[in-house]
Amino acid sequence: MIVITADSGPRALQMLERTGGVGIVLMDIMMPVMDGYETMRAIREQRLSAEVPIIAITGNGERDRCMAAGASDYIPKPIDTTALLTAVSYWLLEATEHLPPS
Repeated sequence: MIVITADSGPRALQMLERTGGVGIVLMDIMMPVMDGYETMRAIREQRLSAEVPIIAITGNGERDRCMAAGASDYIPKPIDTTALLTAVSYWLLEATEHLPPS
């Protein structure tokens, strides 16, 4: 797996536009310039990234707000590694099941 990082919402949007084939986005809600909620909404508006799974990572009790902003899933902080790996595995498997045969 190749990991690409972005330190702000605008940078994340730029990276998604430039980098094809992103399999999943882990979105920390607490980012400078443009928070994760705004960034997720913008990702959902991008033609090439609209369907990419987004796992939102933020404080407990924010699930509904994350899902309303466009998250596919939600992991509360502090992060439970098993829950995170389970969610990543699920969404990557889900994405690959919808790929055309090679």
